[in-house]
Amino acid sequence: MNFPQPGPSPKSTAFAGHTVKIAAYYASWSAYCGYTPLNIPAGRLSYLNYAFAKIGEDLKILLGDPSVDLANFQQLKRLKESSPQLQTLISVGGWNDSGKFSDAALTETSRTAFADSVIAFVTQYGFNGVDIDWEYPVSGGLAGNGNRSADKVNFTLLLQKLREKLDAQGKADGATYLLTIAGGAGASYTEKTQLDQIAKYVDYATVMTYDIHGPWAQYTDLNAPLYPPSQTPRQYAWSASQAVTAWEAAGFPAAKIMLGIPFYGHRYTCVSGGGSGLYQHFQKAASISYDTVCANYLCNCCFSEYVHSNALVPWLFDGSTFISYDDEASIACKAQYILQNHLAGASVWELSQNRGGQLLYALAGNLNPSPAMLRNC
Repeated sequence: MNFPQPGPSPKSTAFAGHTVKIAAYYASWSAYCGYTPLNIPAGRLSYLNYAFAKIGEDLKILLGDPSVDLANFQQLKRLKESSPQLQTLISVGGWNDSGKFSDAALTETSRTAFADSVIAFVTQYGFNGVDIDWEYPVSGGLAGNGNRSADKVNFTLLLQKLREKLDAQGKADGATYLLTIAGGAGASYTEKTQLDQIAKYVDYATVMTYDIHGPWAQYTDLNAPLYPPSQTPRQYAWSASQAVTAWEAAGFPAAKIMLGIPFYGHRYTCVSGGGSGLYQHFQKAASISYDTVCANYLCNCCFSEYVHSNALVPWLFDGSTFISYDDEASIACKAQYILQNHLAGASVWELSQNRGGQLLYALAGNLNPSPAMLRNC
């Protein structure tokens, strides 16, 4: 389906010869359901982030799930042999395992110990770099996470130390090692970090422009709107484009921003209030993969499909169940936004949620298109 033109005009157009990058997260637990690294369509990717390693009691990097990690790492090596353009990164932290970042970043001694352990991990297991997914410096994340106000500066110092150690190892190996981060899309993230300083040390950053709304909110809403709605919503309003603008305003260059792309959405049940289901009360909600949306809902005649004319994302509603998600058309519009705004590329969470590959193919095809492929978004 073609989306209508949004209100504000893009600040620039896609430029000739611009090849953008695609990163994607592979979740270690996917292997338990039969989606192993050998199932990954690596030919469409520039970078693959393996999620997740964690930080141990000694404040050094540690395998996240030893029961599957080592087998997965071996398969990653085989995957890279068949797709030599692919670079792999070990992603550390995530929502469940960010609790010890504040301690690891606290002192010169702890930062050095952590960085040295990362170098040993990367070289031992054949990764091309490390992705730091600290959720979140200063505040936020799980209730039990350690955090302190000094995290704002210490995060920068941790990345500086990692950059120093990675560059030294690269010089010794005759290689180039990557350092990336995944950062929050909310406005508060830019206040709790030194993005202008961090930009000097990282190769790129995934801005997690998903979970903008979800089960924690009071009303049904859109998981990953590209642009803000024109009407006044019943709760806080935010969007992927606003997140990118906030990062740039904080001094982080567009050329290092990877726009987060979700291969999942949220399903809200027992929705009351009628209408299209948007901005209504609900009783329960949970995430839902795109594969499940396709298998159980898109062809269900009880559901009507809607597209937000400003946010440029779809949803489904049957009078009781509301599902916010991204599809091939909305991802095409996000790809065009990336091109128009000269971003580094896109970063997907996460591959096993669309095993058929429709969304990744749509993303890749629209990020590096012929002129005829550009969509009217």
